[in-house]
Amino acid sequence: MKKFNIAIVGATGNVGREILNILDSRKFPVNKIYALASSKSEGIKISYGNDNELTVQSLDKFKFKDIDLVLSSPGSKVSEKFVPKATKEGAIVIDNTSFFRLKKDIPLIIPEVNPDDISNLKKKIIANPNCSTIQMLVALKPIEDLFKIKKIIVSTYQSTSGAGKAAMDELFHQTLDVYKNKPLIPKKFTKRIAFNLIPHIDDFLDDGNTKEENKMIEETKKILNSKIEVFSTCVRVPVFVGHGESIYVETEKPVDLKKLTTKIKKISGLSLVDKRIDGGYVTPDESAGEDDVFISRMRLGYNKKTLGLWVVADNLRKGAALNTVQIAELLVKKKKL
Repeated sequence: MKKFNIAIVGATGNVGREILNILDSRKFPVNKIYALASSKSEGIKISYGNDNELTVQSLDKFKFKDIDLVLSSPGSKVSEKFVPKATKEGAIVIDNTSFFRLKKDIPLIIPEVNPDDISNLKKKIIANPNCSTIQMLVALKPIEDLFKIKKIIVSTYQSTSGAGKAAMDELFHQTLDVYKNKPLIPKKFTKRIAFNLIPHIDDFLDDGNTKEENKMIEETKKILNSKIEVFSTCVRVPVFVGHGESIYVETEKPVDLKKLTTKIKKISGLSLVDKRIDGGYVTPDESAGEDDVFISRMRLGYNKKTLGLWVVADNLRKGAALNTVQIAELLVKKKKL
């Protein structure tokens, strides 16, 4: 099997480290692998697999001429700057930031949902969707296929890891400070996160939505190639890893729950845990470290063309790193690398 030279951009971040773990665990055909980050992280050692360490190199100094594939998660401004350089030197880039997602000529890929869109590689860039969009559309794909969705109303319950290590640290220290009766001073968040909910993720837009909410709306339309109606409310919750979503959909055709259950059980990466007893559902905490997207609390609404469900997934894995690696595997399968 052909092996590839790979660069991980943003390798010291939560998602970058998870990408390295997943590449190793899924035995992706790697020839040489390079860990890249900002100059302040240059020289740091990070783990790759059980026995290997990589020395972090400066992204600013790195040459991409011998790189086949870049898996990138450094932040939008960094991607805007370095991705054109990497593709010009011959690499294909899978970018996990928001910068390229809504650009018309850049495919936005969830392998379980729209794998055929990978054929559009004119610019050698593939965008990885927002974490909340990924888990929602993996869960909704069988509903879309069987009954055609007209409308989605979703409320997210997003863990602090989605905002980075500093956000996770703030939750940890604020939780301790509550018990120590110390004053809680928000730094990463606009309000206290410990024992609280914050209905605000990313910047506000003129229409009242936040950027995070708008990402879910516009990315859903692009991935499904549809003018589907989407209303999103994104909430930050005091959880370290794992996003939850309460989703309501309206469909064009009546929903047959037995037929839907059968289809869900045939889809790799999607699990239905809905026992309708105490504890017969999956929580964000239980999704941490898992690859699957989990559906629970699935039930018809006020008529047979409405459906509600509860969806959870590990936002660092399927919501980011795993989806990135699955796109890379799709490139290999489709012989695009």
